[in-house]
Order: sequence, then C-alpha cells, then structure tokens
Amino acid sequence: MSIGLNGVTRRFAGKTAVDRVTLDIPAGTFFVVVGPSGCGKSTLLRLIAGLERPDEGTISLNGARVAGPHLHVPPEDRSVGVVFQSYALWPHITVEGNVAFPLETAGMSGKAARLAAARHLETVALTALAARRPADLSGGQRQRVALARCLAQGARTILMDEPLANLDPHLRATMEEELAAFHRNSAATTLYITHDQHEAMALAGRIAVMWDGRILQSGPPEEVYARPATARVAGFIGKGALLPVEVLSVVGGRARIRLGGTAASVACPDGTSPGPAQLLLRPEQVVAGDDGIPARIVSRTFRGNHWDAVALLDGVAQPVPVSLTDRPEPGDTLRLNIRDGWILPEV
Repeated sequence: MSIGLNGVTRRFAGKTAVDRVTLDIPAGTFFVVVGPSGCGKSTLLRLIAGLERPDEGTISLNGARVAGPHLHVPPEDRSVGVVFQSYALWPHITVEGNVAFPLETAGMSGKAARLAAARHLETVALTALAARRPADLSGGQRQRVALARCLAQGARTILMDEPLANLDPHLRATMEEELAAFHRNSAATTLYITHDQHEAMALAGRIAVMWDGRILQSGPPEEVYARPATARVAGFIGKGALLPVEVLSVVGGRARIRLGGTAASVACPDGTSPGPAQLLLRPEQVVAGDDGIPARIVSRTFRGNHWDAVALLDGVAQPVPVSLTDRPEPGDTLRLNIRDGWILPEV
C-alpha cells in the first residue's frame, strides 16, 4: 500500500514537530526515516498511523485520503500495523494467542484464527515457538511476534518506531537481516523510524533524512550517502570531512579542484561553477600512495580488517578521515591521493 504525504504539519503547544513534509512512498518499499532524537520522526509515524491528526496537509494510503481538512480516518480503518519499541504483547497468552487475538476480536472463530496465526508465524519463522509465552522469548523473537500480529490484523503497511533500540548490538545485527527477510516474504510497505544511520543504510530501499521536522533529502541510500544535498546531510550520514576548496573548472559532471596546493578531480552537481566551494571527502575516497599530498596521522582505530585513521593534509586546516590497511601510528607521515569526492550543491 503506497503512502502519500503532502505538506503535512503538526504542532504541539506552538512548537512545530513536523514541518510541511511531502513524501511519496511506493507500495512494497522498505522506507527508512532517519534523524536525531526529537526531529519529529515518531510524530510523523503517528500521523500516518492515525494516532495524531495533522494541523495542515493531507495523508493518503493507496491513493485514498485518510487525513486532511475535516477528515480523519481512525487507526483501525487504515490497514496499518505499528510495531513500537516495547512490542506491546499480551504476557499471559501464548505466541499463537497473541497473533490470533486481532482476528478473534474481528469476529473470526477460534479455530480459523489459530490456522491464520499459524500461517503468519511461518512467515516470521516462529512456528516452533507458537506455544510459548512472550516472557520465554528473546527480544528478537518478541519483535517477530509483533510483526506476525500486524500481518494477522490485515495490515498492508507496517510502521516501525525504533524497533531495535532496546536490543544489544549483536542481536541488532541479526534482526536487521531478519527484518529484511520479513519484508521480502510479506511484501508489505514498511516505514521504519530510527536515529541510527548504520541501521538505516543497512535496511533501506529508500531513505529520508529528517531534521527539525523537515525532510532534508530523500532517495536511495547510496545516493544520499554519495551525493548529499546539504552539509547537514553530509555530516549526519556516514563519516567524512567538509573542506573549503577552489573549483578551477567543470566538465561533464566533474570538477577540477585545488586542495592543499594539489589539484584533483571530483564529482559535482549540475550548476557547479568555478570559485569557492565545499568538498565532501569520505574515508574510502582518500588513499595512500607514493605520491599525493603529504599528510600526518593524528589518530587511528583498529576495525578488524582495516584502520580508521584521521590525518592532517599539508595546507588543509581540517582533519580528514582515511581508511588504511597497514597499521599507522600517530605522528607518522605519508602521502594521500584524493581519488574522488563530492562538491556540495549551493543551497
């Protein structure tokens, strides 16, 4: 089920939590909204679920308007399921009973509800645990019960509000894989809210970066990472350095720049012109070599198969992150080549 938002705004006590948000989320997409705490992500989810009413704008599900001026379709009539951090399972009934509950409440017989619950538990790979109670499950298993219950209640859209926030790092990595598998198996449109950029990049088919109630940029995660629209997006998504440079010339989507007394070629958006600009450098775009810009290692951290280091380039005031295969030591000198980069658009 597709999701459409047009100019959606929500205020609380005079403060704007969601500010004129416009988004089109195609049916079947795993769409992630990422941003810092307090930026309005959860309020946006609650607006789509029908738990909040917008002050301005409209919301549509599968082309049918569900919220707008003088219109508010209640949550139970939106075919939307919500998975919160707590999962909100009934502790005194079994896994099967939790999944069957919304079906029985809707008037389905107990036997039919249990058969339907079994199908949904199979979708989330929990058939063997149907007779257990939530207290006997791991955090990841409880989450899958909540997902199965959403499917059982007929949800064609699943909204997830920071569902991995309460899990330990090892389980979070496992659950990322399970959530991706769930999405493939169910084909449900999924809107996923998180403050964790690594989680967002791992899961998203499309991603939106939210800040102070507004969507700063939306698109495929690889595009948002490689070609951020603003310095704020560049600083929030991934590691990198923003450096002042001089654009010397522009030909075919590439800019010739001067950095630290050395010229390099980097990608640039349409409309880039010669003159002062900001360059985004990601660690993988800076490589060690026999020639290049002289640099000094400031610090380094071991990451298992490489070293994350911070270096100061000659003639450049800001430190630059760089990924190295050989162990560096603070104070070491080496030469670094700029393999690529991105000139930020003027906004």
